[in-house]
Amino acid sequence: MPAMSRWHRAIAVVSLTGLAVAVPGVAQAGGRGGHGNVGGTRQGGGAGGDGTLSATAGGIVWDRSHNGTGKKVSAVTPLGDWNPPACWYAPAYTPEQLRKKLEPIWGAGSTGAEWDSSQRDRYVNGKPYQDFNKKKAGKGFWWDSFVAEGRAADPGAADCDKPYFWVDKGDPPPADIPEALTPEMLAKLAYREIRVPGTEVELAPADRTKVNLPTWAWLDKAEFKPVSVTASVPALDIRATTTAEPVSLKIEPGTEDAVLHPASGTCPITDGRIGTPFTKGSAQKKPPCGLTYLRSSGGDAYTLRATLTWKIHWTGTGVPGGALPDGAFGAEQDITVQEIQSVNR
Repeated sequence: MPAMSRWHRAIAVVSLTGLAVAVPGVAQAGGRGGHGNVGGTRQGGGAGGDGTLSATAGGIVWDRSHNGTGKKVSAVTPLGDWNPPACWYAPAYTPEQLRKKLEPIWGAGSTGAEWDSSQRDRYVNGKPYQDFNKKKAGKGFWWDSFVAEGRAADPGAADCDKPYFWVDKGDPPPADIPEALTPEMLAKLAYREIRVPGTEVELAPADRTKVNLPTWAWLDKAEFKPVSVTASVPALDIRATTTAEPVSLKIEPGTEDAVLHPASGTCPITDGRIGTPFTKGSAQKKPPCGLTYLRSSGGDAYTLRATLTWKIHWTGTGVPGGALPDGAFGAEQDITVQEIQSVNR
């Protein structure tokens, strides 16, 4: 049986037989991981002075004080086929904490003698670990898998199926475990926490315009500014900040009977602003960002979609950081287009 399925079975057995152990290294707040762990939003935790792990040390501390706020904020959608990781590995147990977790599972006898024997060999009998690594108590931690809240059903959650492994303090996690927490991994996880304002563009004329009359479009400069989220792991003394900055606005008019300004329909950010607010006397001028409808919407309305692209990058402890895939967030709004009424004298 695969390791992940076996661990699910073991944890279920322990729970049903009343042998569940409250382990300080695990805090449950959402979806489950390969070993039953949850990676929700944790608000503190770290290694104590005696080398023990607090209830939240295996999790991530989030600083969202510079994130987008308000009723209409939303996550960005990564462009391309990349997605933030669904799971990760982090420090979870001291030697004694892992012993208290595993021995009741083995004692229940419901995971099979062969399985239990192989696990005792791995963690107790020196193949490769001796007595849960008790001689290294205070010098490192057992790492375990965690799944991002709400992503337990994500196929990517199955990527973290490795058994508990030991990492000495100050050493990097094994290179063959890419999901282990590092500054870069924290940055990727922070990507999912980014929130940006709703992309409702200012239009002039607003929700009702005329055929062949240029419609100006722009974004409120005060709302659309860089946002960031910082993730840290106290037990490892690492952190990473992921920042999203607006770079361009793409306009889709909802009909082929329209001319876009510029022709690409993508309005770049210029002098900290996307588009130019309409001013009196500019009704017949071509806007730097906007569109002109060529046909009436009849008794209905066209659905204009405005999508803002955010360039995303990160910095982290001891590393220069770099770029992450751009993200996008869009919104729709209805535009009624009327024919210009001529007056016959």
